[in-house]
Amino acid sequence: MVNGHAYPWDVLGDPGFLARAPQRITLAAAYHSTRAATPMHPAHRIVDARWAALYRPVRPSAWKGQDLRPIEPSWVASPDAFGEAATLLKQAGHQVTAWIVLTHNTRLGTRRPDVTVVNCFGEPYPYALCPAHAEVRDHAATLAAEAVHDLDLDGVSLEGCGQMGVTHLGHHEKTDGAWTPSTARLLSICCCTGCRTAWAADGLDPAEVVAALRAATRAAEVPSAPAAGGPAGEVLAALLAVRHRHTDLLRAQVLAALPSDLPVTLHAHPDPWATGPSPGLTASAAADVDALLVPCWPLGSEDLVRQAVAHGRPVDAYVTLLHPTDPATLAPHVQALRAAGASRFSLYHLGLAPAWRQDLFAAVAAAVA
Repeated sequence: MVNGHAYPWDVLGDPGFLARAPQRITLAAAYHSTRAATPMHPAHRIVDARWAALYRPVRPSAWKGQDLRPIEPSWVASPDAFGEAATLLKQAGHQVTAWIVLTHNTRLGTRRPDVTVVNCFGEPYPYALCPAHAEVRDHAATLAAEAVHDLDLDGVSLEGCGQMGVTHLGHHEKTDGAWTPSTARLLSICCCTGCRTAWAADGLDPAEVVAALRAATRAAEVPSAPAAGGPAGEVLAALLAVRHRHTDLLRAQVLAALPSDLPVTLHAHPDPWATGPSPGLTASAAADVDALLVPCWPLGSEDLVRQAVAHGRPVDAYVTLLHPTDPATLAPHVQALRAAGASRFSLYHLGLAPAWRQDLFAAVAAAVA
């Protein structure tokens, strides 16, 4: 099974999209800020989505009492861009999955740094809402429910259903390559008030934990420095347990808000410490959903697929067809992922791909047929 990802503005205003799109479309219903190329659209070439938005009507009754709420996007003409695009696709015989990004919201995080992920140096990540806060979980559940409200859909794809970390691909990012993987992991441990409260409830001293994380971060940045002073293994395990507990609470609330008959695909990573759009799998995550979408953009991602398959759910390999992917390597890549156990493929991205890469969608389908 092959899915092509798209944004509502890729569909609306482009009669040719329906003809070139594959049978299954994963369409953004709630998405973070982005500056998107639209090389195939007849009316525009760039869409500047300046804040995280819900591409459905923002109904006051649904968001009553919530401070964390979306505002309507000004860069699309319709207040229901997702609904209109999904309806067009369904009428043309396509299957449509709602693509919902939950905790990646720079506008809300900038306005409310008290509910964002905070590293051990006290630095908030404004793009990252922390699931330790009930407000964030309420926001995510309402966002998911409103994204699919009163629509005929074929599934839901949940991105950012957990904690984001130190890595953020955007806003003129100048941090690439600054940290080793171990340092990035330490800087992705959230030390916000919600997480500290949970640590204390589990018998940890938050001040001691933060001091140990800072010491470990400094030591990891200098290869010759002694490792002493970092948190012990049992402390790290306790911190991960807190993160996973909040992730499970978030996912449970989001799933409860969705129609029970909609199949759910979860963006996830087999590494339990992973943060970002595909957070690390918790012990119960796979059992709660219908499929796992695993990031497989780099060549050599077969082991991630094998690890995900071990969780007992169909594995959807997330593959990019965009630059710098070499078209000559694409078919062997997807065939290797299929041999590793992937039974589904999600292709990024129908709207972003220029004309000379559009044929790659058909090439992937043929490679896994």
